[in-house]
Amino acid sequence: MMDERRKNKRLPLRLELNISSLFKQDQLGIANLNENIEVVDISKSGVGFRCKDKLPIDYYFDAKIELTKEKFFYGVLKIVRIEQQEDAYFVGAEFVGLAEILSKTIDAYGQEMDQE
Repeated sequence: MMDERRKNKRLPLRLELNISSLFKQDQLGIANLNENIEVVDISKSGVGFRCKDKLPIDYYFDAKIELTKEKFFYGVLKIVRIEQQEDAYFVGAEFVGLAEILSKTIDAYGQEMDQE
């Protein structure tokens, strides 16, 4: 179990996300990764997900976050931690420069989840 470091409330989220490439500032990226991942939760500060391969810490990737069919946004995430689990890795990634309007979209999604 990972230490509790969350700054914001985590909301459950189930969707498939595909990472086509990773990149790092001032360095060449890792292309053609095509890593299928299972997103576990989301907050205003980041996303938690499981994947089969160990991804490098401090690398970035572009993501489309689909909260519902009608509510989605694009963002950049930075991999900040990784923990090996039984048959996969759990990865913690933080949003980089998430706009306030997108942060409010995540808050609204959390309120909808609380009402269900």
